[in-house]
Amino acid sequence: MEHISVPYHLLIPCLICIIGLCIICFNLKKLLVKNKVFWIAAITFFTIYLFIAGSALYDTYYYEWSLNQYDLNKDGIFSGNEINEDQKKAMQNLINDSGRNFSFITGFIFALIVSSVIYLSGRLISKNNKIKNAH
Repeated sequence: MEHISVPYHLLIPCLICIIGLCIICFNLKKLLVKNKVFWIAAITFFTIYLFIAGSALYDTYYYEWSLNQYDLNKDGIFSGNEINEDQKKAMQNLINDSGRNFSFITGFIFALIVSSVIYLSGRLISKNNKIKNAH
Protein backbone atom coordinates (compact mmCIF):
# COMPACT_ATOMS: atom_id res chain seq x y z
CA MET A 1 0.00 0.00 0.00
CA GLU A 2 1.81 3.05 -1.25
CA HIS A 3 -0.50 5.89 -0.37
CA ILE A 4 -3.16 6.78 2.12
CA SER A 5 -6.56 7.28 0.54
CA VAL A 6 -8.61 10.35 1.39
CA PRO A 7 -12.03 9.60 2.93
CA TYR A 8 -13.94 12.47 1.33
CA HIS A 9 -17.12 11.59 3.22
CA LEU A 10 -15.27 12.67 6.38
CA LEU A 11 -12.98 15.34 4.96
CA ILE A 12 -15.70 17.47 3.34
CA PRO A 13 -17.81 17.82 6.53
CA CYS A 14 -14.66 18.76 8.45
CA LEU A 15 -13.80 21.46 5.93
CA ILE A 16 -17.37 22.79 5.96
CA CYS A 17 -17.28 23.01 9.76
CA ILE A 18 -13.93 24.78 9.78
CA ILE A 19 -15.09 27.27 7.16
CA GLY A 20 -18.39 27.82 9.00
CA LEU A 21 -16.64 28.39 12.32
CA CYS A 22 -14.17 30.80 10.70
CA ILE A 23 -16.97 32.81 9.10
CA ILE A 24 -18.89 32.97 12.36
CA CYS A 25 -15.81 33.91 14.39
CA PHE A 26 -14.79 36.69 12.01
CA ASN A 27 -18.29 38.19 12.13
CA LEU A 28 -19.04 37.33 15.76
CA LYS A 29 -19.73 40.86 17.04
CA LYS A 30 -22.24 41.60 14.28
CA LEU A 31 -23.91 38.22 14.52
CA LEU A 32 -24.33 38.15 18.29
CA VAL A 33 -26.20 41.45 18.23
CA LYS A 34 -28.94 40.06 16.00
CA ASN A 35 -29.71 36.60 17.39
CA LYS A 36 -27.24 35.58 20.08
CA VAL A 37 -28.88 32.25 20.98
CA PHE A 38 -28.99 31.06 17.36
CA TRP A 39 -25.32 31.78 16.75
CA ILE A 40 -24.25 30.13 19.99
CA ALA A 41 -26.21 27.04 18.91
CA ALA A 42 -24.59 27.23 15.44
CA ILE A 43 -21.12 27.41 16.98
CA THR A 44 -22.01 24.44 19.17
CA PHE A 45 -23.25 22.47 16.16
CA PHE A 46 -20.14 23.12 14.07
CA THR A 47 -17.81 22.38 16.99
CA ILE A 48 -19.44 19.07 17.93
CA TYR A 49 -19.74 17.96 14.31
CA LEU A 50 -16.12 18.90 13.63
CA PHE A 51 -14.99 16.95 16.68
CA ILE A 52 -16.92 13.81 15.68
CA ALA A 53 -16.07 13.85 11.96
CA GLY A 54 -12.52 15.04 12.66
CA SER A 55 -11.79 12.27 15.12
CA ALA A 56 -13.17 9.71 12.64
CA LEU A 57 -10.98 11.23 9.92
CA TYR A 58 -7.93 11.10 12.19
CA ASP A 59 -8.64 7.47 13.14
CA THR A 60 -9.01 6.51 9.49
CA TYR A 61 -5.68 8.10 8.57
CA TYR A 62 -3.99 6.55 11.59
CA TYR A 63 -5.30 3.04 10.91
CA GLU A 64 -4.34 3.23 7.25
CA TRP A 65 -0.90 4.56 8.13
CA SER A 66 -0.36 1.79 10.69
CA LEU A 67 -1.43 -0.82 8.13
CA ASN A 68 0.98 0.64 5.57
CA GLN A 69 3.84 -0.02 8.00
CA TYR A 70 3.49 -3.76 7.23
CA ASP A 71 3.86 -3.32 3.46
CA LEU A 72 7.61 -3.71 3.52
CA ASN A 73 8.26 -3.66 -0.22
CA LYS A 74 5.69 -0.90 -0.86
CA ASP A 75 3.97 -2.75 -3.69
CA GLY A 76 0.44 -2.37 -2.32
CA ILE A 77 0.00 -6.10 -1.70
CA PHE A 78 0.61 -8.00 1.50
CA SER A 79 2.49 -11.20 0.86
CA GLY A 80 4.94 -13.56 2.51
CA ASN A 81 6.55 -12.21 5.66
CA GLU A 82 4.40 -9.07 5.55
CA ILE A 83 1.39 -11.06 6.75
CA ASN A 84 1.45 -11.67 10.50
CA GLU A 85 -0.85 -11.26 13.49
CA ASP A 86 -0.08 -7.55 13.91
CA GLN A 87 -0.79 -6.90 10.24
CA LYS A 88 -4.08 -8.77 10.53
CA LYS A 89 -5.05 -6.67 13.58
CA ALA A 90 -4.15 -3.47 11.72
CA MET A 91 -6.23 -4.62 8.75
CA GLN A 92 -9.19 -5.41 11.03
CA ASN A 93 -8.94 -1.97 12.65
CA LEU A 94 -9.13 -0.33 9.24
CA ILE A 95 -11.90 -2.33 7.60
CA ASN A 96 -14.22 -3.40 10.43
CA ASP A 97 -15.33 -0.07 11.85
CA SER A 98 -18.63 0.92 10.26
CA GLY A 99 -19.24 3.41 13.08
CA ARG A 100 -16.29 5.46 11.92
CA ASN A 101 -17.51 5.37 8.33
CA PHE A 102 -21.03 6.47 9.26
CA SER A 103 -19.92 9.07 11.78
CA PHE A 104 -20.64 11.88 9.33
CA ILE A 105 -24.34 10.91 9.58
CA THR A 106 -24.53 10.07 13.27
CA GLY A 107 -22.36 13.06 14.13
CA PHE A 108 -24.70 15.35 12.21
CA ILE A 109 -27.73 13.97 14.05
CA PHE A 110 -26.04 14.17 17.47
CA ALA A 111 -24.73 17.71 16.86
CA LEU A 112 -28.17 18.79 15.62
CA ILE A 113 -29.88 17.41 18.71
CA VAL A 114 -27.43 19.03 21.13
CA SER A 115 -27.47 22.39 19.35
CA SER A 116 -31.29 22.30 19.18
CA VAL A 117 -31.48 21.71 22.91
CA ILE A 118 -29.10 24.60 23.49
CA TYR A 119 -31.10 26.84 21.16
CA LEU A 120 -34.44 26.00 22.76
CA SER A 121 -33.01 26.38 26.27
CA GLY A 122 -31.50 29.71 25.35
CA ARG A 123 -34.79 30.94 23.91
CA LEU A 124 -36.66 29.88 27.06
CA ILE A 125 -34.12 31.56 29.31
CA SER A 126 -34.16 34.79 27.28
CA LYS A 127 -37.97 34.89 27.31
CA ASN A 128 -37.97 34.22 31.05
CA ASN A 129 -35.46 37.05 31.56
CA LYS A 130 -37.62 39.43 29.48
CA ILE A 131 -40.67 38.59 31.58
CA LYS A 132 -38.72 39.12 34.83
CA ASN A 133 -37.31 42.42 33.57
CA ALA A 134 -40.77 43.62 32.52
CA HIS A 135 -42.06 43.31 36.09
